[in-house]
Amino acid sequence: QVQLVESGGGLVQSGESLRLSCAASGFNLDYYAIGWFRQAPGKEREGILCSGKRDGSTHYGDSVQGRFSISRDSAKNTVYLQMNTLKPEDTAVYYCATYNPPFGCTLQHAAYDYWGQGTQVTVSS
Repeated sequence: QVQLVESGGGLVQSGESLRLSCAASGFNLDYYAIGWFRQAPGKEREGILCSGKRDGSTHYGDSVQGRFSISRDSAKNTVYLQMNTLKPEDTAVYYCATYNPPFGCTLQHAAYDYWGQGTQVTVSS
């Protein structure tokens, strides 16, 4: 059974950092593209980062470029979202998701097949 579980969310102050984890089970993340998305109340789901399977390709949303990064730990079958210099406008529920493209990745959420349950990130000013 394919499952993604996010963790690491919480309440932080503006300017601080946070690392989210996305642990996969039931499949090998190395063979899938991974995306991180977020959704704030009253707003559409936003693609912020994605990582292609094994090809090293990474795409960033404009709102997180230079502040957020993605990494994979194959041994743990886990993907991480490192968030630095957090701002109040980063407050949202954060989701990881996966799909199996021939190459690369996309920030379009409709492309993704499997989703985690989400974790809340709140940044206070």
